[in-house]
Amino acid sequence: MDELWFRLWWQSWALAIEVAIVVPLRLQKLAAGGRRAEREAWRMVEEKVKAAHKVQALMVASGEAAGLETMVQSLDHYRRKVGANRRRLTR
Repeated sequence: MDELWFRLWWQSWALAIEVAIVVPLRLQKLAAGGRRAEREAWRMVEEKVKAAHKVQALMVASGEAAGLETMVQSLDHYRRKVGANRRRLTR
């Protein structure tokens, strides 16, 4: 049980760091305007919908046993997506 709590803490902390990097990069792209900004805005919406569906599927699959492990998996999923955005936006 302690290992799951540590993994949950670690995933949360790492996601917060990644988000703190990605949000300003995305805002900078949006502030520039134009077609690239429009594409980025649509990408953001699409990513959020897909991520919500993925996490919902994780929760349904785990049923009533949805607990720490499902939370860790959800955070891991979001971290992969945010990390991909960081790499794309810093090229």
